[in-house]
Order: sequence, then structure tokens, then C-alpha cells
Amino acid sequence: MSKLSIRIRSIGEGEELPYELLLLADPERSAIDAYAGRSICTVLEEDGQVIGAYVLLATRPKTAEIMNIAVREDCQGRGLGRKLIEHAVAHCKEQGYRALEIGTGNSSLNQLGLYQKCGFRVIGVETDYFVKHYAEPIVENGIPCRDMIRLRMELSLM
Repeated sequence: MSKLSIRIRSIGEGEELPYELLLLADPERSAIDAYAGRSICTVLEEDGQVIGAYVLLATRPKTAEIMNIAVREDCQGRGLGRKLIEHAVAHCKEQGYRALEIGTGNSSLNQLGLYQKCGFRVIGVETDYFVKHYAEPIVENGIPCRDMIRLRMELSLM
């Protein structure tokens, strides 16, 4: 059995964003387009095929936010999301950021667990964020997605 080749890289200038993946984490393309132009998009490839991605945005001095992170559905459960988060953390440390933030829906149970296992801590809740900012209702795990759970990792403490 051959070992699969995994590579993480930033997408090149002029290279198309992996919308199919990014739409798994953010259901409205217009929302992705609103932050993607100001962000860095990094992809995870397995044997040359893009199967994961994250979008990183500098939000304040010394603070960045993972605006979107996704792994192709048939590749989930293999630790690839954790690998992407670890890559984002390492990149932010190299760039001198002191904090990394991420937000997710109140109904995103697996994501909330992963982010906390990776060292993020809940810092707040934006009530009705998804109701106010998305045209269509979102339901995950049988739970209406209404609120944005905000999490933060202090990089200077690591």
C-alpha cells in the first residue's frame, strides 16, 4: 500500500479559490468573497488534489482570524482539520502575531470540540449573528445555527 503525499501551500496569485470546499464552512459565496480578497488562502493537497483549506485574515494589530476552514467531507475524521489549524498557528507565530481567533456556529459541535482541543478558548458569543447575516436558515446537527461562538488562542503563551 503506497503512502499518500500531503502538502500544505498558499494558493498562488490568480489561482481560483477552492469555493467548493470553502462553501462547506460558509454557505454564502458573497460572504466568502467579502473577506477572501483581504486574506491568505492556504490549501491542503493529497496526491495533488485539494482536499482542505483555510482562509486567514489579519484583523487587528498582532491578531489574525481563521475566517474559514474546511476539509472535503469524504476526507474528514483523519486529523486534517487539526493539521490545518496547526499550520495556521505556526504561520501566525512566524509572522509575529500574538493571538489567533476563530468563530463558528453554536450548532457546529464537532468544530467547537476541535478548536478547543487545539487550544482555543471561548471568549464570547455574537447573538443572532447567522440570523442577521445569512439569507437562508442554517441547521446543523438538528440545531438551528443562530449564534457565532468566538474563540481565541494566545500565541505568546505558547
